[in-house]
Amino acid sequence: MSMDANRREPGTVGERAGGRRRWAGSAVRFDYSGAVYGSLLAASVIVGAGDLGNFPKVQLILLLLGTAVVFWAAHVFAQLLGRSLANEPLTRHEFRKVCSEHRPLIEAALPPAAAVALSRPLGLDDPGTMWFALTVAVVCEVGWAITGAVRSGAPRRLVLLAAAASLVLGVMIIGLKTALTH
Repeated sequence: MSMDANRREPGTVGERAGGRRRWAGSAVRFDYSGAVYGSLLAASVIVGAGDLGNFPKVQLILLLLGTAVVFWAAHVFAQLLGRSLANEPLTRHEFRKVCSEHRPLIEAALPPAAAVALSRPLGLDDPGTMWFALTVAVVCEVGWAITGAVRSGAPRRLVLLAAAASLVLGVMIIGLKTALTH
């Protein structure tokens, strides 16, 4: 069997067509890897913040969102610099496109930040808030990994592998929090 027999037609889910990745039923690409990374970043911010002691919940929300924005800007900068070094034109359209493509990194910080905001009405103390937000970040991270694998048309075993690997990474963050706070 030739290698060409194993290739899918461009335009199918997850295949490259004209240099751009296409997704089923969507002209706009959502970067699930950025959302997974952003969720892990949020989890690590929560772990780090919890180790520093108690502080206002608004401060944790701002720390989560601010860190996501800084890392988003770093990713955008690195992508644009890489394109510039490869002598690709940097138009205003290209700049906006790169900014938009990396937005899932920021969006991934929203659920843990919302968990922090909801912790007071739920009657959670500071440690409870940290654990709630951390759990939300890890659950979202695993969810993004599964969704990305499914949306790309991955076989079931790869979806399960993505979920398991993502869960292991999240558990490692939780393990760090447990080890460092006890």
